[in-house]
Amino acid sequence: MLALRPNCECCDTDLPPEADARICTFECTFCPDCADQRFQGACPNCGGNLVARPVRPAALLAKFPAATERTLSTKPACTEARAA
Repeated sequence: MLALRPNCECCDTDLPPEADARICTFECTFCPDCADQRFQGACPNCGGNLVARPVRPAALLAKFPAATERTLSTKPACTEARAA
């Protein structure tokens, strides 16, 4: 089951479960701006493609909640994005 991580691991923008987000096969999670503009649709961690994260139906979020632990990348483009 997808973790539905709560933030963009590059710029740290909040990404609630219903948000438009991009993920790779390892569930690295990015906002659309970082995925499309900074990384041109390729995961900076594994090189895989970034695709739209599915939205978990609201009725199932209580039983299967989204993750709460935030993940942050140490890639230079990301640390610069968070400093801006």
